[in-house]
Amino acid sequence: MKSSYRFRLLTFAATILLLCSAAVVAVTHAPTSAHAASVPTGLHVVGNQIEDGSGHVLVPRGVDRMGTEYACRAQGDPSDFDGPVDQASVSAMLTWDVNIVRVPLNEDCWLGINGEPANGKTAVQYQTDIINWVNLLNQNGLIVILDLHWNNSGTNPSIAQEPMPDLDHAPAFWTSVATTFKSNSSVLFDLYNEPYTTSWSCWKNGSTAASTSPCADVSFAVAGMQTLVNTVRATGATNILMLGGLAYSNDLTGWLANEPTDPDNNLVASTHIYNFNTCATISCWVAQIAPVAAKVPVLAGEIGENDCAHSFIDGLMSWLDAENIGYLAWTWTVVSGGCGTGPVLITDYSGTPTAYGAGLQNHLIGLAATGGPPPAVSLTSPTMGQSFTAPATISLTATASAKNSKTITKVE
Repeated sequence: MKSSYRFRLLTFAATILLLCSAAVVAVTHAPTSAHAASVPTGLHVVGNQIEDGSGHVLVPRGVDRMGTEYACRAQGDPSDFDGPVDQASVSAMLTWDVNIVRVPLNEDCWLGINGEPANGKTAVQYQTDIINWVNLLNQNGLIVILDLHWNNSGTNPSIAQEPMPDLDHAPAFWTSVATTFKSNSSVLFDLYNEPYTTSWSCWKNGSTAASTSPCADVSFAVAGMQTLVNTVRATGATNILMLGGLAYSNDLTGWLANEPTDPDNNLVASTHIYNFNTCATISCWVAQIAPVAAKVPVLAGEIGENDCAHSFIDGLMSWLDAENIGYLAWTWTVVSGGCGTGPVLITDYSGTPTAYGAGLQNHLIGLAATGGPPPAVSLTSPTMGQSFTAPATISLTATASAKNSKTITKVE
């Protein structure tokens, strides 16, 4: 998402209708005590799945923990985090049965350029803080995704996300990050949060100057995904690399045709799915995501909804479970106004869920209690005229709403 308390106006046009063929009893799961486990190591891609070093298939499910993309440059904030990053806060995450946490990063703060980090802090301190946070998460059995979230070109400060990674600094950023974490196979690299160039050629190949083909809609020279893959691999890092598609990672239609070459064959397609995105219906997921997931692993790096409810992610998680696609929900951060401002999961760092967060909490605890997704049943949507599968014991809420457009906000 577009970070901190900044808002992005989007047009909402999404309708979802999910019908279950059997009666289901919804169960509310109370949080349990934290139970740290050994973190999976040796993560790598085999076909369209992620496996650990012992050959066990891994389907990551967890949360995005925002703050590290903006707190480092906040005036008057001595911390590089928005909220606590201690054992108690991690233990709260574990009560939700998450197994992965995504950590967004700021290009300037990591590299120590353009006057960042703020308040006399240094790049060394920012890097040390991130390393310590990753180590703590790993020590609690949690896989970590490191994500280039905020960036900019030249001397322009990284105060938001841009359409694409910048050629000026993004390769240096990933050279440094990959060198730092290349010995940690429990860390994934999300090469760029949410690309929104309109060109798949730009996405893959980048450009050498501002506003030039194939990146005519980007006002700076672009580091394409192939450049960043090459950059990471040049360090000797073999970590799994996540590559988000176009339209703020909501569009995967050109991903397979433009998949970069990776000598380690360790690429994962990343998608972001919110109730206000264009691809926010079962028919779109079947048409656009399922074909990619049949070829390479897909991971939904961000999911969420902005209505302080969870009916949308309930149906989405059920579909993703049936497709063996992992997902992380935005955002495990306390925000003034809670889920009334956007997809905010918690009201405090002890893990008390918002009305929206309760959906994720109950779903993940339910999966852990049963050892994973239950057997799938065939469901048919007469409105959409298609069949799909979803776990039999997961409640799918049937809702119908008029198709209309409205302006909404998305917190980050």
